[in-house]
Amino acid sequence: MPSAVAPRRRRYDDDSSSNARDPKWDTATSSKRARLNINGDASPSQQSPNLPNGYGLHSNEMQPETLQSKASRRTHRPGSIVRVRLTNFVTYTAVEFLPGPSLNMVIGPNGTGKSTLVCAICLGLGWGPQHLGRAKEVSEFVKHGEQEAMIEIELAANPQRHSRNPVIKCNIKRDGNKTNYSLDGKPSNKKAVVDLCRSFSIQIDNLCQFLPQDKVVEFAAMTPVELLRSTQRAVAPQEMLDWHEELKNFRRKQKELEGRHQADQDALENLEGRQRMQADDVQRMRERDDIKEKVKMLELARPLPKYRDARRKHGEAKEKRKKATEELKAAEDEVEPLLRAVNEKQAYQLQVELEVNERKKAIQSAERDADNIDRRLKDLHERKGELNAEADTEKEGGRKSREEIARLKGNITRLKKQIEEQLPDLDISGFNERVREKQRSIDDSNKQITDLKQRQQDIGSRGRERADQIQNAKKGIANLESQAGQQEQKLKSVSLDTAKAWEWIKGHQDEFEKPVFGPPIVECSIADMRYIDQIETLFQRGQMLTLTVQTNNDFKKLGNILHDRLRLSEINMQHMAGTLKDFPAPLSKEELSRFGLVGWALDYITGPEPVMAMLCANARLHQTGVGVRDTSAEAYELLLDSPIENWVTTKSSYKIIRRREYGPSAVSTNVRDTKKAQVWTTRPVDIGAKRQLQENISEWHEEINGLKREVEEAQTEIGRLRDDVREKQEEARRLQTEKAARQKALAEIRALPTKLAQQEDKLAAEQENIAALRQRLQAISDRVDALTRDRVRAALDYAQAVQALQAHHSSLHAAELMLLEAKSDLDTLTAKSASVTDLLAAKRAEIEGYARETSALLDQAKKILAICNRILKDEPDHVREFLQNLPQEQTSEELESEIESEKARLELLAEGSDRGVIKEFEAREKRIEGLKAKVGDYKEELRDLAGGVEEVRGKWEPQLDRLIGKISAAFGENMKGIGCAGEVGVAKEEDFEAWSVKILVKFRESEPLTPLDSHRQSGGERAVSTIFYLMSLQSLTRSPFRVVDEINQGMDPRNERMVHKRMVSVACGGVLAPFSNANSFDSTSTRTMGAEGEAGHNGAAGDDDDEEEEGGEGEEAGGSQYFLITPKLLPDLTYKRGMQVLCIASGEYMPERPATVDFRSCVDIGRAIAVR
Repeated sequence: MPSAVAPRRRRYDDDSSSNARDPKWDTATSSKRARLNINGDASPSQQSPNLPNGYGLHSNEMQPETLQSKASRRTHRPGSIVRVRLTNFVTYTAVEFLPGPSLNMVIGPNGTGKSTLVCAICLGLGWGPQHLGRAKEVSEFVKHGEQEAMIEIELAANPQRHSRNPVIKCNIKRDGNKTNYSLDGKPSNKKAVVDLCRSFSIQIDNLCQFLPQDKVVEFAAMTPVELLRSTQRAVAPQEMLDWHEELKNFRRKQKELEGRHQADQDALENLEGRQRMQADDVQRMRERDDIKEKVKMLELARPLPKYRDARRKHGEAKEKRKKATEELKAAEDEVEPLLRAVNEKQAYQLQVELEVNERKKAIQSAERDADNIDRRLKDLHERKGELNAEADTEKEGGRKSREEIARLKGNITRLKKQIEEQLPDLDISGFNERVREKQRSIDDSNKQITDLKQRQQDIGSRGRERADQIQNAKKGIANLESQAGQQEQKLKSVSLDTAKAWEWIKGHQDEFEKPVFGPPIVECSIADMRYIDQIETLFQRGQMLTLTVQTNNDFKKLGNILHDRLRLSEINMQHMAGTLKDFPAPLSKEELSRFGLVGWALDYITGPEPVMAMLCANARLHQTGVGVRDTSAEAYELLLDSPIENWVTTKSSYKIIRRREYGPSAVSTNVRDTKKAQVWTTRPVDIGAKRQLQENISEWHEEINGLKREVEEAQTEIGRLRDDVREKQEEARRLQTEKAARQKALAEIRALPTKLAQQEDKLAAEQENIAALRQRLQAISDRVDALTRDRVRAALDYAQAVQALQAHHSSLHAAELMLLEAKSDLDTLTAKSASVTDLLAAKRAEIEGYARETSALLDQAKKILAICNRILKDEPDHVREFLQNLPQEQTSEELESEIESEKARLELLAEGSDRGVIKEFEAREKRIEGLKAKVGDYKEELRDLAGGVEEVRGKWEPQLDRLIGKISAAFGENMKGIGCAGEVGVAKEEDFEAWSVKILVKFRESEPLTPLDSHRQSGGERAVSTIFYLMSLQSLTRSPFRVVDEINQGMDPRNERMVHKRMVSVACGGVLAPFSNANSFDSTSTRTMGAEGEAGHNGAAGDDDDEEEEGGEGEEAGGSQYFLITPKLLPDLTYKRGMQVLCIASGEYMPERPATVDFRSCVDIGRAIAVR
């Protein structure tokens, strides 16, 4: 199968392929062979008889051939190309090139395969298609219809490293887009091939050495900076590139450091300025903070003088207490006899008081004993009452037991009589069987009801299906009778997926932001049927099936629905937000008439505006003219000079392709036959299809009526079955109720013996209770007797306790009388010693006061000391040092005075608005110190970098100046050879990234040297300058070969002739020979191998003897191997021995056996014609 993506062999390939016909739509045929492009698309190779010579399309089925020169006196430079062999590559079936070691001119008409040689060199040496600017995948370079292509390149060997020429072979497989490499017949890989090429200094990725056709524009757009880099890569040693990169890195680091250094320097100056502005404020704030700190420390010192004061007072109080104690002792010694008598009397009184207390305690003990006995008597009385109540309760229980015994005896007699009666019969299994029979009947009826309901549902489904079929048939009839319906039928026949998608869209338009339009087949119509063939010819199949969406959201939503939900594959959609105003016609209809055209294609087709805008964007309806007659030669010439590039007539459609990069004469035309319309044609209604649909509708109506009758009959049967089910359910419930009643009665009869045994057990238990009751009553009587005896003994004990209490009271009265006498005697003695006692009491009170004062002062001093210790422990060292250095004699009053003085100083200093200023000031001070250190480090680094730049620049710049000087000398010599002037220099900037090559040229005597750019010089002058610059590198280049593809296309004949002469001189050296001398040609041989394997040999014009006529033995040309690709040559150009001319000829007029062609005869015939 052909590739889905066509490689870009020419710029017009994309344009022409966009209008290529799909085989399903294009029925036109051609008697001539079709030309195949890279992706395998075929288009008719028809040349209009009205077109000028050279605009016809030729077959590209070129016979494999070998273009070879005989041995030159100059040998191949190591790494240059000795041989290139291709098989199934792009346009070639099999071909072999044998280029010479100097200038190789590859010539031939457009499309014959000249640039294919360039592609083969690039891909065969391991570089990718991105360096060609054509196809993106290597598989696209495989010839159409083949699965594998082969490139074999033989390079000249380096005698110091190789014993023979290295041979690189590259196999490209279409399937999988794979590439395999081999070196000298051994399997290898792409990296090894590229490494080998780089060892020869081959640089395919350098436009100064390898300039493919599609990269010419890219080279022309190369900036002077990029040109310097490419020039160094081409002609300078690797160390110069490394030095340049090193200088760039140095400069980048310098700029980075300078940027950071400047930022830090600015920040440092800013911070220092802010420090100077805030220094006075901060000083005042710090002084205020010092005072506040001192006040705080003085306030912390308040406990210290208080502790010293409390300690002094405690010593004074302690001394007073000691003195008072000594005075008390002296007074006590003086009054000792009197006091002794008082003391003796006090001791006697104390003894009497103790005796009184003892006798009071004895009375209290006797009273407690009597009370205990009295409580015991009351307790015994209460217990007797409880026993009497218990006896009464037992007697009441005995009465109830006797009544229960009588009742139980009656029940036992009745139960015995019932047991003697006969048990009734009960058939449980019969009842169960009758119930099950009813249930089975109910289940059968329910099953019949379910079956009938299912039958109704099936009938309903069939009825709905037939109704839908009737509606679809009616729509089908309506569609057959309408134009839109006919178009939808055509859509189904062309793309069933697109028809399904359009049917779904019509029913869901409300789900989109804006209306979605169907394909042009159903949305558009021809305004004038006279031009229907011309209009349909303009469209491809995909354009006719494209759905038009107006918003991006609708585009994404519709794509997800059609592909993911509906699983449709053949769907074309396009988002079209523009209108027809965005597609104006280039000319008015009146202006079209002078070209033989009647109007634009857009004028003869109608449809919704978004659909028409989509067709204009894709098929260019607004730029395609329509004619009723075929184009004449005069009209064709007029059209070539007009802005019209597309037009269609009744017989053919035309497309003009202009290659402006090759000049105004580079024009070709694609011509195709106008096809017969098939889409918008009007057809009569299909009567047979309509009759068949009507018959189907009648049959389906009859079937629906029969289905309705079946549903009604089923519903009647369901009603009858439901009534039967209700009757059977009622009968089943009645049988269940009757069975339950009989089962209950039988169960009660069977339980009588158990009830009798229970009654007899209860009777025996009650009789046992009566016997136990008598025993309990006897026990209660015995307990009452024992309580009576205990009460008598307790009464006797109570009488004895009362008598003992009376005796204790008498003893207490006697002791109390003795106590009264002792108190009287003591009072008499006390009155006599009252004054002495008062004196001693006062002295003792004084001593106690001193003791309390001493204790209080000691506690106060301890508390204050604890506070002082805590302060000295918790506070910082400087606070402790301040407190310890305070004057020891300072009092609390003096301390408070000093605190008030410092607070007064504090009030005199105004408080700042921002208390964080000091912290900010200190933090800024630290930042300033850090930045100063950082700035110093930056300066040191910058000095190191400057030293590195100076060292590397000292090595790189002189060599660069010498290199560019040589290039400038060669460039100036080349320009001088054509009567112009030029020089090359280096634009040196501070930034090594901006260093560039500066090319100055002068093409006229009256003007000065000016920079080469697109504003000052014409396209031809720029092309001349570019090729001369590339030629200036020839003698300096390190690469073994160079390739330039069609660089001469933009030159006028004069410049092209001068450039060619200079190129031959530079590339080949020696004396030049004119083209008119046939002997100037090296003999050329052609080896041809056809598709059937036939081989032949044909010698080009010239004999072996001619080789000695020009040049001398051992003559060497300058520079490396050179490939110049060009589709055209001027007559009478200058040639020299040593250059190689490779002529490529292909097309449908090539002979079956190309080996029989005598190129010398062709040259002679051409000269003869020129003479005439």
